[in-house]
Amino acid sequence: MPDPFVLAIGLTIITVVLALVVAPEGSLPNVIGSWYRGIFEILTFAFQMILILATGHALAHAPAISRFLRWLVSLAKTENGAIVLTFLVAAFASLLNWGFGLVVSAILAREVARSVKGIDFGWVVAAAYSGFVVWASGVSSSIAITQASHGNTLNIVEKHTGQLLPISDTVFASFNWVPTLIVILVMPLVFIAIRPHGSDVQPYVPQPELPPPPEPLSNSPARRMDRSPLFNLFLLAFGIAVVILLYVQGKFSFDVNMIILVFLIAGIALHGTPVAYGNAMKNAAKQTGSMMLQYPFYGGIMGIMHYTGLADVISKVFVAISSAHTLPFWSYICSLIITFFVPSGGGHWAVQGPFVVPAAVQLHSSLPASAMAVAMGEQVANMLQPFWALPVVAMAGIGIQRVMGVTVFTFVVAGLIYGAGLLLLG
Repeated sequence: MPDPFVLAIGLTIITVVLALVVAPEGSLPNVIGSWYRGIFEILTFAFQMILILATGHALAHAPAISRFLRWLVSLAKTENGAIVLTFLVAAFASLLNWGFGLVVSAILAREVARSVKGIDFGWVVAAAYSGFVVWASGVSSSIAITQASHGNTLNIVEKHTGQLLPISDTVFASFNWVPTLIVILVMPLVFIAIRPHGSDVQPYVPQPELPPPPEPLSNSPARRMDRSPLFNLFLLAFGIAVVILLYVQGKFSFDVNMIILVFLIAGIALHGTPVAYGNAMKNAAKQTGSMMLQYPFYGGIMGIMHYTGLADVISKVFVAISSAHTLPFWSYICSLIITFFVPSGGGHWAVQGPFVVPAAVQLHSSLPASAMAVAMGEQVANMLQPFWALPVVAMAGIGIQRVMGVTVFTFVVAGLIYGAGLLLLG
């Protein structure tokens, strides 16, 4: 696979050519202006997604979370028990926050491999990363929470209908939670069935770790402030007060900003001191470089599709091949393909949402099912697209080939389950 940034540039070129050829307002000056406009319209959303990843990453590295994960690992006495535990914990963490889930999966896989002697490390890491296959069906799903957020740049449903889609209509709808539950129940059995044996087993080889930098010995007022838990307690109290105030005023909404606030405050509380949380966020920021680089280009693609009329042209193709019932399924199939070019839920929605939503409106198809179909395709195709696997294997300390060769099973099984769910329940 080329670098994701190269894919983003290539998709931009394809979009430009299509707009020039078939868009009703695809003049060269309008295409260029639309690209520039879209780049800067997506910046607020891009930073929101970066914060979701960073706050989840920082929370996963809190000492209390690390101790809890080590305790969980101690419960696994057999290889099969370890693999079931690994997948279930990673899946649950991903449903809460996709950034949190990615980091927890890497930490958990390493701890399991250290604890259960002789277990195949690639098998464990693949099971941990496979828990990520449900992330976009959870409460931090970028597609679901943006459609529930008033005025969000990527709330394409609101732009076309003036309505919000609460997560009760998307994340907690039967067409989403039923197949998600089936995936969570079935995948551990699949991993047990494909467990490596004999000469195929490659156990974990511990890597030398650098000692943490020494704490400054100074006991000056500034250093004491750095290590004082009072500042963290103030922010925790203030964050809780915000939630209570919004609830009392009837303004509480579980949208993208509330997701960020909850994980921010939880991380601050569990790290204990300002300097500890600051260091955790600095480490988390190292994982966000690709997102910062690629999101503006996805915004440029969205701008071209929207302002040149290209999205309307593509939506007519979907209308021609779909009915109200099958549109979510075809959106899902299209999503599986687009994910290989745009391996990010939010950036993906910026590309696909502008033509899926108008098609759903025209066909009177389910808007929640059509939107979540895009999310489902994104999470399933991530099992073959290495973009999100790269930070996991880097943190775990393993080659990506040993992991992606196993997650193809997750792609096939979860792909069939979610596709069937959309046809039967959507």
